[in-house]
Amino acid sequence: MPLEVVSILRELVRRPSINPMSRDAPQGTLFEQPVTDYLNEVFQTLNVTPYRQQVADHRVNLVARLDGSPAPSEGGKILVLEAHQDTVPVTGMTIDPFAAEVRAGRLWGRGACDVKSGIACILTVLSRLAAERPDPRPTVLVACTVDEEFGVTGARAFPDMWMDPEQLDLPRVPDAIIVSEPTELDVVVAHKGSLRWKCHTHGRAAHSSRPSEGENAIYRMSRVINATERYAATMIHQLASHPLVGVPTLSLGRIQGGMSVNVVPDQCTIEIDRRIVPGEDWQVAWEHFKRFLNETVPDVAVTHEEPYTTTPGMSDRINGDLAKRLSKVIQQHGHPGHCVGVTYGTNAWAYTSREAPTVVFGPGSIQQAHTVDEWIEIDQLEQATDILYAFARSFVHD
Repeated sequence: MPLEVVSILRELVRRPSINPMSRDAPQGTLFEQPVTDYLNEVFQTLNVTPYRQQVADHRVNLVARLDGSPAPSEGGKILVLEAHQDTVPVTGMTIDPFAAEVRAGRLWGRGACDVKSGIACILTVLSRLAAERPDPRPTVLVACTVDEEFGVTGARAFPDMWMDPEQLDLPRVPDAIIVSEPTELDVVVAHKGSLRWKCHTHGRAAHSSRPSEGENAIYRMSRVINATERYAATMIHQLASHPLVGVPTLSLGRIQGGMSVNVVPDQCTIEIDRRIVPGEDWQVAWEHFKRFLNETVPDVAVTHEEPYTTTPGMSDRINGDLAKRLSKVIQQHGHPGHCVGVTYGTNAWAYTSREAPTVVFGPGSIQQAHTVDEWIEIDQLEQATDILYAFARSFVHD
């Protein structure tokens, strides 16, 4: 019996899968495990083969395989439908994040848009294919990965399963991968990557009643911040560009310093987000910024930590045929199906870097992702499911 997409999404939203967005998660954090356990139950009811890839404690990539006809070794296609299990935290939400309430034609809750809606779509597609077993059909892999919102560790690990004889044992890289993210039913063919790191200034602590006896690390960082703002406003856009995603950007997102108002601070830390356009090298970008600071504020010693996130952009170099094919199916369902570039990042880069044609597609708008009242339109959720199912049914020959 095929699954019903709204019911599946409600079950997913009701199960927290919060990414703490930090390498130092509180002890006892379950990460994606509640959702992983539920997915495993669903795969068993569908009588499809599940594969587990342990990425970290309580963090498991779960992949279901429905063999096609003909088999990949006999020329059959390999189609991967991928979505991440984790969500951002729920702090500040104005609705119950786990109620999965349905009203006004929408389903509300954390992950309803980003991206449990995508998981619900691909599970429903898998259930239809498993029930009907059309012939011919592609071999379909439903991949539910972990840690997309912070470290991207799940997407980095998943390709290691492809040719592993003890895992998926594919004869080649997948012929097509569709990564689910909110694209408003358009086809994303290129996006930016990201480079994130922390840097510090140092001083000497002293009592605030005698500040001249100390060296204020925040004052020093203020000069770094002014230089960073100038770099972001006047220089970075000259370094690279891409016709679909535009130019690189840099943003200072966090600052921390001092232990008390009555102590001259001996350290200050900022955290920087640098967006990488397809074709850029993150190391070159990082070194360029550090060199700029050294030249602009040479008398301020700045310590840079090694980046904790380095993801290249997704290029449109090898996904043109896949994008056109998916766009045609979308148009047959009454939507424009534009092929576009976006400024945000997804897991897709990890698969294009392995030479697997990959695009991004799904219901919902990125403007609803991570919001305090996150929701998805049920009508678009159902349409995305129908589109993916029709694409899978048609993806049987060149």
